[in-house]
Amino acid sequence: MAVNLEAIRKRVQELNGQRRNSSVQLWKPEIGEYKVRCVPWKSTPDGMPFLERRFYYLGENPRILAPSQFGKPDPINDLIRKLYSSGKPDDRELAKKLQPKMTAYIPIVVRGQEDKGTQVWSFNKFIYQRLLDFFTNSEINPDLVDYIDPLEGVDLIVTIKKSGKKYNGRDVMDTVIDLGRKQTKLSPDAELAKKWLDGVPNLDDMYQQKSSAEIEQVLNTWLSGGASGSADEGTARGAGAPKDALEQLVEDVKTEVKAPAAKAEEPKASTKKASAKKADADLDDAAPAAKQTLDDAFDELMDDDATT
Repeated sequence: MAVNLEAIRKRVQELNGQRRNSSVQLWKPEIGEYKVRCVPWKSTPDGMPFLERRFYYLGENPRILAPSQFGKPDPINDLIRKLYSSGKPDDRELAKKLQPKMTAYIPIVVRGQEDKGTQVWSFNKFIYQRLLDFFTNSEINPDLVDYIDPLEGVDLIVTIKKSGKKYNGRDVMDTVIDLGRKQTKLSPDAELAKKWLDGVPNLDDMYQQKSSAEIEQVLNTWLSGGASGSADEGTARGAGAPKDALEQLVEDVKTEVKAPAAKAEEPKASTKKASAKKADADLDDAAPAAKQTLDDAFDELMDDDATT
């Protein structure tokens, strides 16, 4: 019997908590210029044109979809809260590094690659901000055209080029996005346009959600130095890491993630930030203001770091 390598790869992805639906095509552009037409998701919270997902990165482990964003038990989130509530600067820095990283998604049809049907474009916060600006910034979109509208939308001009920088020995690419000038239909062929719209995948089919027990196992292995990686991928804690007061904290957390922790004392909150750019300075240096709950303080920290 011939071995089906594609089926094996798919199963490996499923077991690792990675993309589980091979029919979902992520767009992976190379150097060049592309015309891209964004299309709407079948449903999104509050009518947003984009979907967001947050992932944890623990060393060389496959990224983990954060359960807390879906209101589910999340051992890594528990650890972050514990580190933050300790009040120690080093713990706070580790908590920041452990925070989940956001990726945004939108379905697209790439002109010249229509045979691939509806693909999914995933991107970081910088590209995300640019795409959001097209909806609200009249300087770059004078008529504030809804560019993802299937009947009266606008194609995007996406240019991928070398930035001249290196990361881990690889070229870093720049992505330049401009809004096309002409409003057009998604396709002049109504049936084809319907096929592309019907072909928009379910984002939740792309990544397997790990259970709390599975995440706890990965977390405990990582905490004990069983999995390591570069700090750029996440935060590595190898077996040779220097021991300090944090080690005892980690031991406490490893126990507490298995049972609900007692409610922590409410810390004093920092003065609210005046802008995202001053967030860290406000949190670190501002004089204490009125008390707020630990959850509020933690959410403020998460909001601040999401803008950096």
